[in-house]
Amino acid sequence: MLTSVRGIYRKGQIEFREKPKNIEEEMSVIITFISPSIDLHERGIDKKQVQLLREQLSAFADDWDSPEMSIYDDYDAYI
Repeated sequence: MLTSVRGIYRKGQIEFREKPKNIEEEMSVIITFISPSIDLHERGIDKKQVQLLREQLSAFADDWDSPEMSIYDDYDAYI
């Protein structure tokens, strides 16, 4: 089972933004540090394309943020 939890690395410690679910004491973990930004220009995406993508994806924002979608946060728990 894989469980992902958001957090912040600060002063040598990892602070969770949410409490992990279904986690036992002394479980093994893998920590992945995510770069805070992506260089879109380096990936061949210009400002016009970024604006177009934002406009297209904004149509899904209400669906993504709806409470009903939270079931997909832990979809493997329901299998």
